[in-house]
Amino acid sequence: MKDQKIYIIGAGLAGLVAALELEKAGFSPVILEGTDGIGGRMKTDEVDGFLLDHGFQVLLTAYPEVKRYLNLAELNLKYFEPGAVIFGEGNTFVISDPLRNPLKVVSMAFSQVGSFLDKVKMFNLTQMLKHKSIESIFNDPSITTEQYLRDYGFTEQIISNFFKPFFRGIFLEKELNTSSRMFEFVFKMFSQGLGAVPERGMIEVPNILRRKLKNTQIAFNASVKEVRGQEIIMESGESLLADRIIIATQPDKIMKQVEGQFEPSKSVITLYFSLQKSFMVRPMLGLVPGENHLINNFVFMTDVSSAYTSNGRALLSVSILNTGLMEKDLIKVVQAELESLTGINAEFFKFLKSYFIHYAIPAVGDMKDSIPFTECQIAENVYLAGDYLLNGSINAAMTSGRIAAEAVVHSFAPTY
Repeated sequence: MKDQKIYIIGAGLAGLVAALELEKAGFSPVILEGTDGIGGRMKTDEVDGFLLDHGFQVLLTAYPEVKRYLNLAELNLKYFEPGAVIFGEGNTFVISDPLRNPLKVVSMAFSQVGSFLDKVKMFNLTQMLKHKSIESIFNDPSITTEQYLRDYGFTEQIISNFFKPFFRGIFLEKELNTSSRMFEFVFKMFSQGLGAVPERGMIEVPNILRRKLKNTQIAFNASVKEVRGQEIIMESGESLLADRIIIATQPDKIMKQVEGQFEPSKSVITLYFSLQKSFMVRPMLGLVPGENHLINNFVFMTDVSSAYTSNGRALLSVSILNTGLMEKDLIKVVQAELESLTGINAEFFKFLKSYFIHYAIPAVGDMKDSIPFTECQIAENVYLAGDYLLNGSINAAMTSGRIAAEAVVHSFAPTY
C-alpha cells in the first residue's frame, strides 16, 4: 500500500466517501473525528426506547451518489408514501402522490390545495424535469424558487398550501428564496425516486460507508484546533505532519485564512414527542400551511419504520424553522398547536427530546452539482470537501468527498 500520510478531518458523509475513494487508489488514510462517532450531521440516538435522528432527514433513492455508494438493500429502507397530509384551519385533507402522478389525484381533494390547472402544470413540470439532466438544471440561470413557481403559472393557493410548507422543510427558510436550480433538482429527485429512512435510523447510512472501509483508521475524540500548511495542530496540543489533508468539516473553524468567508448556515429545530398511537396511520408528511404556526411539518417516524420504537408507542417528529423561544416555552406552544391541528389534548403529546441544529444545511449562493477537482484545493496539499461547496444535500456531501479524493490522487500523479 502507498505510505503517504493522508489525513481527513471529519467522519461525516464527505469524509467517509473521500476515504473510500482514496482506498480504491491504494492509500490508507486516517480520519480525525472530533466526536465519539461517525456521521457528522447524520446521527441517531436511542432515547427511552425510541430511535431519534438528529433532525428530520430523508434519503432520496434517486440521488446519483446514493446509487453509487450505497447498496439500498443493506439499509432495509422504509419508504414514505408520496404526497402529504395538509392540516389547514379546521380542515385536513390528503394529497396523494402530487409529484409522481399528479393527474391521478382526486380532483375534488386536490382542488382544496390548488386549481385544476395547478394539477396540469405540476404534471407538465414533472415530465419536463424527468427529461432534463442534472447538469442542465445547475447550468440554468438562478432565480428564487418562489419567483420560479409564479413564473411557471402556479396559483397562490397551491404555492401557499403545498409548495411553501413542503419545500420550507427542505430548504429551511420561509420565503423560498433558495435557488430555482435546487428546486428543480429536488423536484426531479422526488418525482423519480422515493423518500425513505433506513429501518433503524439515518445513522445506518454512514455505518454502511464505514463498513466498506478496509484500510482507513478513524481516530475518535480527535479535535483539530488548526490546520497550518501541512501541519495539523490538535486541541490536545499534539502536532501531526501530513502529505495531504482533506478538510471534510467547516474549514473556517480550523483555517484562519478562510475565517468570515462563509455565509451563516441554516438552522432547524426538531422536537420529538411520543403518543399512544399515530393519528395519521400512514407514512406521510404532515404539512402546516400559513404563517400563524410555529410548526412547519411533522411525521410519525413509527408509521414509516416500526423499528423506531421498542415500547409500542408512536414517535412524532416536529420541525420548526426558527423561534426565539426557550425550550420549555417552545414545547408548550408546539403541544398547543398540535392540539389545535388534531383535536388531541396537548397533554397526550409526551415530550422526549429536542434538537436545536444550528448547522443543518449550508447557505450556498451559486449552487452547483459538481466542480472540477482543481477547485477544491485551498492551499498547497490542503483540499476541501463538504456540501457547502455545491448545494445542501446528502448527494452533494458525497459528491464533494469523491471530488476531493480525486484531487488528492491526481496530486500524486507523476508529471513529465
